[in-house]
Amino acid sequence: MRPFILAENTWTEVKKTEYELAVLPWGATEAHNYHLPYGTDVIEADHIAAESARIAWEKGAKVIVLPTIPFGVNTGQSDIKLDINLNPTTQLAILDNVIQVLDRFNIRRFMILNSHGGNDFKVLVRELGLRYPKMFICTSNWFHSFNKSDFFDEIRGDHADEMETSLILHLAPHLVKPLNEAGDGREKKHRIKEFSEGWVWAERKWSKISEDTGTGNPKKATKEKGERAFKAITEKMGALMVKLAQADIDDLYE
Repeated sequence: MRPFILAENTWTEVKKTEYELAVLPWGATEAHNYHLPYGTDVIEADHIAAESARIAWEKGAKVIVLPTIPFGVNTGQSDIKLDINLNPTTQLAILDNVIQVLDRFNIRRFMILNSHGGNDFKVLVRELGLRYPKMFICTSNWFHSFNKSDFFDEIRGDHADEMETSLILHLAPHLVKPLNEAGDGREKKHRIKEFSEGWVWAERKWSKISEDTGTGNPKKATKEKGERAFKAITEKMGALMVKLAQADIDDLYE
């Protein structure tokens, strides 16, 4: 029983603990090339949230990790079999319900730990901040918390690539097929170059940009690379959780 994982605790422990920060991991259920499971984002979210919270808890932060949401925004993958989509409006409703509970029990610091590139919680956090003015609500993308080039050789791509493959080789190796069965993750780029420059955006239609549902070559992935990256990610996320738990949310700016 880990005291920072809600799903593993009973009411005996929960009712007597004054939690300072609630963390909601949020993943997705979708194809990840030919070699990684549909639950890749959920596996990453589960493990990163739990290990980060362990680090924070051992430093005195009363963090509670809520059960991972397994479905994300997959509107651009509607033709890929069993890629499960939640619309952003559905995400807003789920967040509203969760925050309502936290607010009622005076757990006023809340972080979304996002594990899926298709999820974008910023505008939802803006709206929820107005609904719950006593709450401090933030969203984090663990995959933006480190420099890929510090750990991986192939840094192009963002889905079932060397980075994700290495992480799953570390976290759940029994679910990874041999890398000689993986596609090369080649991504077709937009013919209108401005979309590749980052200042104009349109949703990618996944089956039109990738033949294997991956973007980024996974062939150089190793368990060791995944282990090093996981350690760096969770140490950074754990330190953030400590800061959020201990911060005076009425005096955040200097």
